[in-house]
Amino acid sequence: MGPAYIISLVGILSVGLGVLMLAPMGVCLLYDEPAWRAFLGGAITSGVLGAALFWLFRNPTSHELSHREGMAIVGISWVVAGLLGGVPLFFSGDFPTYTDAVFEAVSGFTTTGASVLTNIEGSGKGVLFWRALTHWLGGMGFVVLSLAILPLVGVGGMQLFKAEVPSPTPDRLAPRITDTAKVLWKVYAGITAAEVFLLMAGGLDWFEAVCQAFATMATGGFSTRNASIAGFNSAYVDWVITLFMVLAGMNFTLHFLVLRGGWRAFWRDEEWRLYMGIFVASSLIIALGLFAMADKGIADSLCLAAFQVATILTTTGFATADYSLWPALCLGLLIPLMFIGGCAGSTGGGPKVMRVLVILKQSLSEFRRLVHPRLVAPVRLNGRNVDRQVVSSVYSFMGLYMGAFTLTGLLLAAMGMGLLEAFSASIACLGNIGPGLGSVGPVGNYAHLPAMAKWLLSAAMIVGRLEVYTVLVLFVPDFWRR
Repeated sequence: MGPAYIISLVGILSVGLGVLMLAPMGVCLLYDEPAWRAFLGGAITSGVLGAALFWLFRNPTSHELSHREGMAIVGISWVVAGLLGGVPLFFSGDFPTYTDAVFEAVSGFTTTGASVLTNIEGSGKGVLFWRALTHWLGGMGFVVLSLAILPLVGVGGMQLFKAEVPSPTPDRLAPRITDTAKVLWKVYAGITAAEVFLLMAGGLDWFEAVCQAFATMATGGFSTRNASIAGFNSAYVDWVITLFMVLAGMNFTLHFLVLRGGWRAFWRDEEWRLYMGIFVASSLIIALGLFAMADKGIADSLCLAAFQVATILTTTGFATADYSLWPALCLGLLIPLMFIGGCAGSTGGGPKVMRVLVILKQSLSEFRRLVHPRLVAPVRLNGRNVDRQVVSSVYSFMGLYMGAFTLTGLLLAAMGMGLLEAFSASIACLGNIGPGLGSVGPVGNYAHLPAMAKWLLSAAMIVGRLEVYTVLVLFVPDFWRR
């Protein structure tokens, strides 16, 4: 492990972040908003700090990154992105404290969508665009985007890809990892552009269409309206965003294969079948519940149900209704979805459908062993045996994940939050969902929380986005020893 080498590479990423801040500055200039100075100040801060770190800790001899260095760079860079990403938000004056600005930036980069803004429509377009852009960058991965740049300074990228892409077993789509990153970003950008076109066809202007599309494809949840997507009052917009939330929650490897002509790739994937089964079944049951118990029409019930199931299952966090007021059956079906998440290899957060599938298959295998003690029944996914070490790592992950959820909820309760708000905020931030229940629900926000709670939840967002291990391993002393 070379700490100086790691710091120098984080410096490069900081410079890149400063360059990206010029985009919302351009939006400010386009709409004649004074906040352009805030983003220029943020760009200078990030650029100067990043350049200083790279120059002071640079290493004249390059080497292939080890897996430990890859995890360290990913974990540290996400923290730095949140801290620096909050600088222009604080300078803009829309956030009263730096704590609030960092919370918003971390929520953006981790695609959580939990906000402290109480008047979103009162903020400038530059701020709103930066929130959406942090989502879009964080969706496929700020570090994965940089894989196309790091080889220029002699850095190998597979370690970063393994640490960054939200999947137990990341797939290479090309022989070189930089080519893989480019393929993923092309697919991601192409689907985003398609959503922008469809939203504009539904009456949104280019700015709102782009911001909504960025947040949707990143499964983020930052909207440009105070009432989230409900503010557009359009069933067409609701269905378009529902469709693209579902697409964003799928493994992007499958999107690539389908675009290459492999139309059966979706159906052959067991994780995709379970993911769609959960989405369709939950949507139909909740729609029937709303139709029967909430006095809503069947079309409205189906639209509301499909949207909310999609937004929670994929951890997007948009809202078209206050689901906390729904009948108990409907709300009871939504809560377990918070503990599932999107597919592995998607932009969604949460534990992922793949891990849920592995646990279900392993549990069924154990039942069969009770009947046939000598039976050898390995877990199989997509026709292949799953290594025992992978099954073990899935259970270990779920144990750590539930431990982090419980500890965060208890700490929030110790800070004075009610149990409902504390534990719903815990899973909403750890799972990168955004809205929880009660005062942090779909019609509330996180502005009223104490500063310590915001810092704790910011940490939970990063831990959840990087799937626990990548962050927590940094606190193991052996990790830093040569």
